[in-house]
Amino acid sequence: MYFVEVILPLALAKTFTYSVSEAEYDYIQKGMRIAVPFGKSKIYTALVIDLHQNKPALYEAKEIHQILDEKPIVTENQIRHWQWIADYYMCAIGDVYRGAMPTALLLENETLITQKSGVFVDESQLTDEEFLIYQALQQQSSLRIQDVIGILNKKSVFPVIQKLIDKGILILQEEIQESYKPKLVRYIRLHPKYDSDQGLNNLLSTLKNANKQKEIVLAYFQLSASEKKQPVAVKQLTEVSGVSSGIVKALIDKEVFEDYLIQEDRVSFTGESDSNQLQLSEAQQKAFEEVKASLLEKEVCLLHGVTSSGKTEIYIKLIEDYLVQGKQVLYLLPEIALTTQLVTRLQAHFGNKVAVFHSKYNNNERVEVWSQVLQNSEKAQIVIGARSALFLPFSNLGFVIVDEEHEQTFKQTDPAPRYHARDASIVLASFFKAKVLLGSATPSIESYYNTVTAKYGLVQISKRYGNVMMPEIELVDLKDKYFRKRMTGHFSDVMIDAIAVALSLGEQVILFQNRRGYSPLLECMTCGHVPQCRQCDVSLTYHKHKNQLRCHYCGYSIAKPTNCHSCSSIDLTTKGFGTEQIQQELIQLFPDSKIGRMDQDTTRGKFGFERIIDSFKNREIDIMVGTQMLAKGLDFDNVSLVGIMNADNMLYHPDFRAFERSFQTMTQVAGRSGRSEKQGKVIIQTYNPNHNTIQQVTNNDYIGMYKEQLYDRRIYMYPPYFRIIKITLKHRDFDKLKEGSMWLYQVLNQNLNIPVLGPEEPRINRIRNEFIRTIMIKIPQNLSINNTKKTIQKILNSFDAVPQYRVIKVALNVDFY
Repeated sequence: MYFVEVILPLALAKTFTYSVSEAEYDYIQKGMRIAVPFGKSKIYTALVIDLHQNKPALYEAKEIHQILDEKPIVTENQIRHWQWIADYYMCAIGDVYRGAMPTALLLENETLITQKSGVFVDESQLTDEEFLIYQALQQQSSLRIQDVIGILNKKSVFPVIQKLIDKGILILQEEIQESYKPKLVRYIRLHPKYDSDQGLNNLLSTLKNANKQKEIVLAYFQLSASEKKQPVAVKQLTEVSGVSSGIVKALIDKEVFEDYLIQEDRVSFTGESDSNQLQLSEAQQKAFEEVKASLLEKEVCLLHGVTSSGKTEIYIKLIEDYLVQGKQVLYLLPEIALTTQLVTRLQAHFGNKVAVFHSKYNNNERVEVWSQVLQNSEKAQIVIGARSALFLPFSNLGFVIVDEEHEQTFKQTDPAPRYHARDASIVLASFFKAKVLLGSATPSIESYYNTVTAKYGLVQISKRYGNVMMPEIELVDLKDKYFRKRMTGHFSDVMIDAIAVALSLGEQVILFQNRRGYSPLLECMTCGHVPQCRQCDVSLTYHKHKNQLRCHYCGYSIAKPTNCHSCSSIDLTTKGFGTEQIQQELIQLFPDSKIGRMDQDTTRGKFGFERIIDSFKNREIDIMVGTQMLAKGLDFDNVSLVGIMNADNMLYHPDFRAFERSFQTMTQVAGRSGRSEKQGKVIIQTYNPNHNTIQQVTNNDYIGMYKEQLYDRRIYMYPPYFRIIKITLKHRDFDKLKEGSMWLYQVLNQNLNIPVLGPEEPRINRIRNEFIRTIMIKIPQNLSINNTKKTIQKILNSFDAVPQYRVIKVALNVDFY
């Protein structure tokens, strides 16, 4: 008897055994996908993780349906890494498999398939079975896998579908068609027949009576001389000569000019050619040498460099070293928005060795990158991506960079696996004996603590690149300004004057407000009623441009009411403010300026970020208002002023990291200012200018913040001295949830000799009609985390065995951030 051990893409903690024939047993390798029956009628794409001859004791092993791959598409190191994630983050291995694989590689019964539009299909090249599916799709727009089984009258249809997907005839339904086109710019050049001096004389004599046309030709010569052989854009020519594009068209028709299109990157790369591109400054060179020395001794090094100190150049130099050794490099970023800028910089340096992987890519693109990394292809020697990129099938990983390592977006919150990409990538690197570099201007307290305890190496850069000065930070006391009536909307007179000065000098401004929408609540002035979400315990946020109230948790929305739902009064007012309101106020204050907004509402779609970053970089936008998306390491050289609209809404969060996060966010936003020769300026509006954290930001005092927070963390038992496991329980029945969470808390408290807090109602205690309770377990550093987890798992298993509690959803978040 021959058997395979497989993982299924379901939230199941155990693996399953299926029987195979001897021939299949010899053919199958670990890391191949096979289609297997599961339950009564479902078929899933399972992953082989082992082959053996041990018959399962508890059930009769079913036979597999068929093998989907000719060679493994998942490596053994990946399987080891996934098992580590499942163990450490206490989730099902099936969850990790499902989260890691591109959905196009996980065909299921429910998957919908459609025909790819605009593709010519040579029917003679199709097999009979492929033709039957193709023909069915001519009759209807999409088919379920179940329908295909009916059409072909056999159960094993996945290989046929897979072949049609490979041929580019079918696509999976989950994809959204992209409407974004590459950016084409129209350029103009002189017709080759006028290239010689003789030709030019002929040209001027032909145009002697057409003054307007002659003006354009002369303007063209002036431009091409001043632009030093750079191509001349049609738009540029019409602007300089002040002539309409109709006359340019007439000259093209006359064959005086030729027009042509060049595809441009939306984030254009400026700078000299490669050889001159990377001259490291003295401080950078010193840091580069120190990082190399540190990585010889330690596996992980933290590069703590102030904002705009040129960390990226150091990364590029280090990447060069690893590419020479033929190694793969993984470069993790916290935000998809950042990949846009970085890819252009790295492609300019490394050409087509750079691949990108993140969730805005569609199925086909993700599968392409997956197979390039698997084959150790030249095209994917450097992989840039958000946290999901660490699941790719590396075979020769040599170096991992985690940029902006302090960012909370590296931690996945939902669904499982709730992993932290920084920590998981350090473990992944250890499987390959690869080195890890963490980079940040404001490192997380845990990482800095690891350098102090000599677990990681530490390299610091205290100067900005090119000796650019750190921005000057000015605090504005909002209490005082409101009292003296020096506020216009949410802007103090100081902020308005500074914006006006920056705009008059042709410089750009960034304004930060960490709330999107127009205003967080709408209140009735008569009875105080605030419209709430029907399904969640939150007030609805007002979005003015859509004139609706929306829930930011479940998406529920209603039209903005004209009168109060409670007392019918028409006296409704908005409280608080978000990015949309700031944008509206700016339009009133600076009607001649272009004002852009960057938040979750404006960056939807695959190229949402590119569009906005592109127009800001090209100076089409004068003032950019945004949420924390703007705070990440974006590089704009023309920004001289950064304004933080209200520093207090970050500080007063019921979260042990509130002060650390506020310091990081404000310092990072401030770092967007003055990145070229001129010293930048930062204005922070606050009701509490003497708050320690705000003073630490003003003095750029990271060590002061670190020591103060560490002192508090030790007293109140928080990381890095304690590890936190947070258990979240959800159910629609409030009483059942209350009873179940109390039972779980008591059993945990009796069995664990460590602090267990709860069951707590979180600040938002109902989302999507489910009530929520949380329990926190704090594990001291000196205690074995593995034994504690085993005990917790046993208790959770017995909780699940109680019939009335089985319906309660339980989610674990290990290393809760």
